[in-house]
Amino acid sequence: MRYLICCLSIFLIGCDEHAWNDPYPKQPAVANVIYTAFTIQPKQLDPARTFSENEISLIMQIYEPALEYNYLQRPYQLQPLTIQAMPETKYDAQSDTTTYTLKVTPGIYFQPHPALAKDDNGQYYYHSLTYDQSLKYNKLADFAHTGTRELKAADYVYQIKRLADPKINSPVYGLLSPYIIGMDQLRNNLQDAYKQNSVAELDLRGFDFAGAYVVDDYTYQVKIKHKYPQFKYWLAMTFFVPMPWEAIAFYNQPGLSERNISLSWYPIGTAAFYLAENNPEKRMVLQRNPNYRATYYPTVGAPGDAEKGLLDLAGKQMPFVDAVIYSLEKENIPYWDKFLQGYYDASGISSDNFNAVITTNAAHGLAISPALVKRNYRLAVESMPTVWYWGFNMLDNTVGGNSERAKKIRKAISLAFDVDEYITIFANGRAVAANGPIPPGIFGYTETAKANPVENLALAKKLLAEAGYADGRDNKTGQPLQLNFDTMSSGDPSEQALFGWIRKQVAKLGIELNISATDYNRYQEKMNTGNFQMYMWGWGADYPDPEDFLFLFYSPNSKLKYGGENASNYSNPKFDALYDLFKVLDDGPQRLALINEMVAILREDVPWVWGYYPQSFALYSPWYHISKPSGVINNALKYIQINPQQRADLRLEWNKPKLWPFLLVVGLLLLTILPAVLIYRRNQDLPGKRLK
Repeated sequence: MRYLICCLSIFLIGCDEHAWNDPYPKQPAVANVIYTAFTIQPKQLDPARTFSENEISLIMQIYEPALEYNYLQRPYQLQPLTIQAMPETKYDAQSDTTTYTLKVTPGIYFQPHPALAKDDNGQYYYHSLTYDQSLKYNKLADFAHTGTRELKAADYVYQIKRLADPKINSPVYGLLSPYIIGMDQLRNNLQDAYKQNSVAELDLRGFDFAGAYVVDDYTYQVKIKHKYPQFKYWLAMTFFVPMPWEAIAFYNQPGLSERNISLSWYPIGTAAFYLAENNPEKRMVLQRNPNYRATYYPTVGAPGDAEKGLLDLAGKQMPFVDAVIYSLEKENIPYWDKFLQGYYDASGISSDNFNAVITTNAAHGLAISPALVKRNYRLAVESMPTVWYWGFNMLDNTVGGNSERAKKIRKAISLAFDVDEYITIFANGRAVAANGPIPPGIFGYTETAKANPVENLALAKKLLAEAGYADGRDNKTGQPLQLNFDTMSSGDPSEQALFGWIRKQVAKLGIELNISATDYNRYQEKMNTGNFQMYMWGWGADYPDPEDFLFLFYSPNSKLKYGGENASNYSNPKFDALYDLFKVLDDGPQRLALINEMVAILREDVPWVWGYYPQSFALYSPWYHISKPSGVINNALKYIQINPQQRADLRLEWNKPKLWPFLLVVGLLLLTILPAVLIYRRNQDLPGKRLK
């Protein structure tokens, strides 16, 4: 009986600050922390190397480019971030060049980092490690000393030089080298230098560069060819963040990269947060940067922002939270369950949960379910400047190339895809069928009539027959046309329904489709090496301009040939010529005419099956202050405020353990053993039965 009571008392222990099922038992219940999750493990956090949204969304909390987007204003407006004013722009007609002058704000400091640590004599603690010395360090936190220094103009120039480094192979080199003066020559010089030096990455301070140079400690200039109005957007992107030379010198030391002590694993920046823990197999943690300067929430918003509560924090110092904890969640169900229990602060809405969460009626439009309303959850809906698509490898011998046969195969497959059906089944109607690469809200988008699936399928079969594959079979051999399709996989069982739907689309034409689903890193490797025929991918705007979508088809941006973001490796000289004219123009009738002509070429060549433009549906917990969704702003965590006490209270309320099943079992157990106990005690009292 005593053992039973002990078990019961142990079970009932839990009257502390944590709910009984709290997944963060070591974290204080009333912690000023944002809890969120990631489903795709980041691989590359070097800002010169990545164009992946999941990595950029993390990097931009740590690094600061010269410019950022105003958090509240729409349409999006650029504003100074680390510079004193908007860049001074000067065009020289005689040389046909544009010079941007940027003045860095004094008093901005890097996060604490061992690369910047110095001893009492002003010497760097960790810049002369031998291989044997490096073996005792397994993570960045193992270094006892850290240091900081002020941000200087040279840090921005150093990073721009890195974009030309052949060892780094930045995905934007092919796009920027025709603009930034001397970038091609710098790359050639670096290639020659690497032949003489066996190092992971060169110290770029000794390489002069006409395209970016230091004027004084706080002033630098970037010089480009021609007029290029869109260049200002690049100054707000990850590729143009500052990079201290000390970080490269530190990470280049022998032995460190073998234990993931590298720039790709541990960024170094001046923003509101730094990466304190990087364990992509489990969790990642951003901590408030103790060296972060005083910055303040905007005091002016777009029309309607004040009524929504978006100006309640006006003028208050940021960031509002001490940390952000990302946990790995490979499947939707555990993530959603934890969100409803209060263990994640915000969530998207998966297709599986959509109908149970969202209701629609003519009087009130979209609304969340009464159960969520009762708990004071809030819904935010935003059209995203994003396009999802199914693409072809234009270098493939079957579906690629510019022959009429290949075009007809691609066009037939494109027509067979019932995108509206996809949106209904897999997106719960939260999207618009795409008619080209430019999404709504971006200059150059044009709405087209809704497709007729029956007519499209009839035309698709006709085109495929003309290409030599009547009913999906080779007219000469009688063999079915077989294609390979590569896609990302998170391991969620619900993906099988999507894969089945994709097979069904081409099966309408008699085509057999082999689907290879891999994790994101393996998928990226296939794309980088051109080892695919068809694929699915998406692109979200890095800046609100049509160039950020049309450059995905510019041949100098071919992923296989030049490491760019033209994943289909599409090439059409006429498109390239029009693109060269379009990219130097401001928005207006002339630019719009060129956009329409380029999109018409793409529709004829069909490098993509035009997919859909998604809408974002986000749910926020009651303790999560109202925020403004965005498809462009990547550094938004500093604007988020939570109420940790309210969260702790609601977690306890929402996760009260149900004791009655346990007590019922205990009661039944007592009723079962009580007669035996009584009989045993009675027998013990009988004469002659006691043990001597």
